Amino acid sequence: MGTHTGALPTGSACFIAQVADAPVAAWQVLTRTIGTDVRVKAIFVDVRSKRSLSPGMWSSLNEWLWQDRFWLPPNNSWADLEDRDGLVYAHPQDLLAALPLALVLVAMRFTFERLIGLPLSRWLGVRDQARRPVEPNATLEKHFLMEGWRPDKPRMAVLATQCGLTLRQTQRWFRKRRNQDRPCLTKKFCEASWRFLFYLCSFIGGLSVLYHPLKPALYCWYLLELSFYISLLMTLPFDIRRKDFKEQVAHHLVTIILITFSYSANLLRIGSLVLLLHDCADYLLEACKMFNYTHQRRVCNSLFLIFSLVFFYTRLVLFPTQILYTTYYESIANSSPFFGYYFFNSLLVILQLLHVFWSCLILRMIHNFIKKGQMEKDIRSDVEESASSEGEEHPQLKNGAAQGPQAVPTDGPRSRAAGRLANGHMLAS
Repeated sequence: MGTHTGALPTGSACFIAQVADAPVAAWQVLTRTIGTDVRVKAIFVDVRSKRSLSPGMWSSLNEWLWQDRFWLPPNNSWADLEDRDGLVYAHPQDLLAALPLALVLVAMRFTFERLIGLPLSRWLGVRDQARRPVEPNATLEKHFLMEGWRPDKPRMAVLATQCGLTLRQTQRWFRKRRNQDRPCLTKKFCEASWRFLFYLCSFIGGLSVLYHPLKPALYCWYLLELSFYISLLMTLPFDIRRKDFKEQVAHHLVTIILITFSYSANLLRIGSLVLLLHDCADYLLEACKMFNYTHQRRVCNSLFLIFSLVFFYTRLVLFPTQILYTTYYESIANSSPFFGYYFFNSLLVILQLLHVFWSCLILRMIHNFIKKGQMEKDIRSDVEESASSEGEEHPQLKNGAAQGPQAVPTDGPRSRAAGRLANGHMLAS
């Protein structure tokens, strides 16, 4: 790749300049070295040798899909965006390198977790909670795997009858079986440490690229970000499954499409700002998780407050007021909207909706933090279940007496929780 010098195509350069230039002076300083060139190329592989589509059919489909009016501002054509006079732009075919690079990142991650993350977790004192193995039961195991982790009470009673167990014994079996499949703290720490390392390096690299107009470095950084999000999507089935799993999948897909489109259309200025706004908060979140798993509460609490402030400011203030405002209004100040304009902005709006969703979760965590004075578990994650959290059936006691003259637990000696009456007295033995 050569250097970026020379004249710009007037129509397309004007469009991207309006997209990229935020009204705040600080953002103008941050982004002025990136350039405002546009180059939109078709992203496709020559499949003429394949028999699935004839050359004529593929040519017609390609010509229709990549029409100038779809992806370029009015009065612009692909001929205006070819390399010439020493100008070298981002080439869409470079995106093909993201797939093998994503596989490399997956291999690097598992190697890092095994050789660095796991020893580091032990050195920092991360200890997995001891779990009692569940007693083998073919009937309950089949239901657990095939029909669900949490059977309702009528189904639980039927299963108890089939297995010759009491209702409480059956509830306890499912509780232990669920705990057995939950990820341990060591796995959580290793996953958070890998993401912390990448987000931190990506944030530092992004800042250096923005402040130094080195175009090949910008292209490589962009492709690295794309590869990382592809690797996250590939490893989702093996990662810790949290309650916002669907939102995570939507976020990764939208991010991949946005990076791909902005690279192909050479919207690198605005795309770089979007990536930086995310990376500057993400590495703080992963660091907060790591200290939470090591039970260093004070550091975790401080990082959580810093992360919350950075997240709210970047995702709820800067992103809508600088990014969305610029792409929606200023980008078409001197041209009319076209398909690429609606496509790009629709994805950005979806991203903003996800920001609002996660902001609500963070606010709930802040509320709990203010009430209890310390950072608790990630509300997206499951925790070990106890008998009280499971809500196991106990003998129902009212007014200091059992329901019935001979009411006793059905599966052995009474526990303290089962023998305690509603008014605070203990059941006579």
